[in-house]
Amino acid sequence: MSVARFRKIALSLPDALEGAHQGHADFRVKKRIFASLGYPDKDWGMVKLTPEQQSVLVEAEPDIFRPVPGGWGKGGATNVRLAQADATTLKSALTMAWRNIAEKSTSKRSAR
Repeated sequence: MSVARFRKIALSLPDALEGAHQGHADFRVKKRIFASLGYPDKDWGMVKLTPEQQSVLVEAEPDIFRPVPGGWGKGGATNVRLAQADATTLKSALTMAWRNIAEKSTSKRSAR
C-alpha cells in the first residue's frame, strides 16, 4: 500500500478532508481526525479505532496492525504498516475509523 493509495481511500469517505497535525497529514470528518499518515515514520499510517476494534484487527493481522505506543494506543489509535496492507483491509480499517468519528459527532449533535 502506498501513501497515495491510503490518502485516496481516506478521502473517498463521505465528507473526509485532509489536514495536518504535528507535521503529519491527517484525515478528518466533521473537524475530527480519524486517520493520519507518517507516524512514527513514512512507512506507517494510523487509524482511530475503538479498543475492541483494535484488538480484533491486531489479533487477525499482526503484520499490518499494532497499537500506537502509549496512551493513544490504549485508547484505540492503531498503526498500519503500509507495505503489508492490501486495499481491502485498509479500506475496512479506514471505514471503521471514519464511522467511529462521523457517528460520534452526529450522536453528540442530536443529544443537544
